[in-house]
Amino acid sequence: MPPRSARIGGILTALALLATIPHEYGAGQGFALVAAVLLIGALALFSLTAKLSRLAFVAVGIALAAWAAATRPDWAQATLTALTRGGFIIALFASLSALRSAAIGSQAILDCGRFLARQPPGRRYLALTVGGHLFGLILLYGSISLLGGLAAESTANEADQELRRHRLRRMLVAIQRGFASTLCWSPMALSMAVTLSVVQGASWPGAVGLCLVSSVLMIGIGWALDAVFKPTLRTPPPPRAVETDRWLARLRPLLVLLGIVVGGVFALHLATGVVVTGAVMTVVPLVAMAWILILPPLPGERAATLGARMGQFATRDLAGYRGEIILLFMAGFIGSLGSWLLVPIMQAHGPDLSAVPPLLILAALVWIIPLTGQIGMNPILAVSLLVPLLPAPAALGIHPTAMVVAITGGWAISGNTSPFTASVLLVGKLGGVEARHAGTRWNGLYAVAAGAALTLWVLIAAALL
Repeated sequence: MPPRSARIGGILTALALLATIPHEYGAGQGFALVAAVLLIGALALFSLTAKLSRLAFVAVGIALAAWAAATRPDWAQATLTALTRGGFIIALFASLSALRSAAIGSQAILDCGRFLARQPPGRRYLALTVGGHLFGLILLYGSISLLGGLAAESTANEADQELRRHRLRRMLVAIQRGFASTLCWSPMALSMAVTLSVVQGASWPGAVGLCLVSSVLMIGIGWALDAVFKPTLRTPPPPRAVETDRWLARLRPLLVLLGIVVGGVFALHLATGVVVTGAVMTVVPLVAMAWILILPPLPGERAATLGARMGQFATRDLAGYRGEIILLFMAGFIGSLGSWLLVPIMQAHGPDLSAVPPLLILAALVWIIPLTGQIGMNPILAVSLLVPLLPAPAALGIHPTAMVVAITGGWAISGNTSPFTASVLLVGKLGGVEARHAGTRWNGLYAVAAGAALTLWVLIAAALL
């Protein structure tokens, strides 16, 4: 059980989500201010038991706020905007975490994961990378914990250690690459939410088609590399039992859940005009509550079960994510306020980026985000800090969607390679290797190949738009 301070912080985080939703529907800045105050309180409580690496981000944020107050007369509004950006990220994270907490306890979902993990070698990689993609849409990097844990479980009794090592590595990278490919297009991914907030004129409906191509490229390249560089074993693997379960029957619960979530989000977006991220914050918690109600209840009424689960989500799940919440909030805050402070400095003393060829800027975005990830810069921070320093797409003469394709593609590569991201840390832990080994040794060639393909695709997309 998390400490008392963290449990109170989890409750404040859940209340901040409730305050952010009306703001997404245009209810006024007051709701954003309430959410910001609640999250400041939550972060203060979370910081009491946080690691030093997380507290460093808090210290940087405080230093930036002090710099803004000392040098700029309009610092208060800029700070509130940065707090709102951080609150928006946490509200989206909390809403998606609600669905993850509800779905991960479903036996049907677990059976679906086990079905994917026990596929024969000829189709295991593709099954797991597509499964990692589908699970990642609703569980975020919880998909790596779930499927990766099942992969480790399926190889635990393998007597041949060489076979066990190779099989586990291939299964884990398939899951990880499938999850990371969701970052290219998913309306429920933080990558898309943050990118749309910093690219002027961009929208998810306008970008999703081209971003899906990026996702397909990443999945296809991973599959091809796994087939080409298949390890040679000293001892042939033993024969495996033939899988008799039907794909549609096993995947149906996951596909139905995805259909309900994505369909509900899109329908609400069309009906109300709210931005897609606002629709996600609304629909996803409702689906999570409905999921809890149809699962076998705890002793007592279903309404009591729902109340108990909601309480556990705030005091146990959100409190358990306190390190991630600090990191995500501060990355959004630092990126927003830092870019606001740097823009006039860049305009006065920096290079004239409007003179740089626009296609070069697009190509660079694919590579800069994963490269900064190697030195500890979270993609949220990198995108929030660097993209506002660039001229607007209209000033560059390029379509906003082309910039979205470039940024989300680079973000997805960072999700496979940066040793500071949750996905790479999880894969390294499950595979028994250092995070940097999992990121660069296991995925280095894949990152180069995917980066080259995405760069070419971004240039093609820019020419088509």
